[in-house]
This record gives sequence, structure tokens and C-alpha cells, in this order.
Amino acid sequence: MKERILEKATEMFLTLGFKSVTMDDLANEMGISKKTIYANFENKTKLIEESTLSLFYTISTGINGICKTEKNPIEELLEIKKFVMSQLKNEKSSPQYQLQKYYPKIYASLKQKQYEAMQDCTINNIKKGIELGIYRKNIDVEFISRIYFLGASSIKDNTLFPSEMFSLKKIQDEYLEYHIRGIVTPEGRKILNKLINSNHE
Repeated sequence: MKERILEKATEMFLTLGFKSVTMDDLANEMGISKKTIYANFENKTKLIEESTLSLFYTISTGINGICKTEKNPIEELLEIKKFVMSQLKNEKSSPQYQLQKYYPKIYASLKQKQYEAMQDCTINNIKKGIELGIYRKNIDVEFISRIYFLGASSIKDNTLFPSEMFSLKKIQDEYLEYHIRGIVTPEGRKILNKLINSNHE
């Protein structure tokens, strides 16, 4: 039962927002009593904490799986973005913004975990791209990996990129292309253009 509650809660949090969903909403949606939810989760904060952790581990596992498929680094980044977007549903409710505003401790802990996971992945991606000659040799790997994480986090900030002006999919696409174009060699640019064109067909 705990897993079912967690799964449904995560889905509702992503669709409607962490603040917007009440325990009553969750109980009604699942056709169970609030008592059943509280038997598995001490309070809403605990449920949110476990929900965000569960989603983080699901996404991290998926990303690690993509990295093991030995795709070229540009294709790898595009695949990761596609996978993450599929896990985060439509994110119309700006869940990250609500999490940051109303549950800052959970947000801070999650951001640190995301940073650690993304650092390893991004550094490996850059090093592999340099070895293959599709990323520039003169890149400061540590700087680029950190600035990439900072940008990827910032584009989800609803105050900077309000959802009524920017669709999350569009800015994710734009940001990733911006990142890759900044570090590729002419050979890498050919690969990127080919992949972008094939995705548009």
C-alpha cells in the first residue's frame, strides 16, 4: 500500500504542485481513508520527502542506464533530457518552485543530491566528448560541468522563466542545444545538427 500511495502522490505533486495537493485530495483520488495514508506516512512533509527521493532515485537509475549504453556524448545528453522530461510529466504546476518556497529543507537536500549525481555524469560526458574529438580540447571541465548544472536548475525557476511565457520542453531543448553548441568542435556540430534534424522529422 505504501508504494501505491507514494506513486499516486508523486504523480499528483508533479501535475498539481506540492502545496496544492492535500491529504484529502490524495485519499479521494485513491479511494482510501486519510487514516490509511497516515498509517504509512507520519505527515504530508514526510510524504513529500519520500516522494521526491523516490523520483530522484528513479531518474538517477534511468540516467545511469543511458550512460552505460555507450552512445556518443551528444546523443547521450539528448537521450537523458528526453528521459527526464518523460519522468517529470508536464510540470505545468512548477513543482520545483513550490518545493523551494514551501519546503525549503527538502528542496535544499534534493538539490545537493542532484548536483552530486549530475556532476559525475556531466564530467564523464565532457571527458568522453573531448577524447572522441567532438568537444573542444581547451574546455575547463570543472567549470563547464558546474555552469551546466546551474543553468539546468535555473531554467526551472518560475520567477525567471514563468510558465505562461516559456514551456518547459522548449526551454529544456533550447538550453541543452545552447550548452552543446558552446563546447563542440566542427565535427561535433555536424553530429548535433544531424540529431536535431532527425528529431524534427
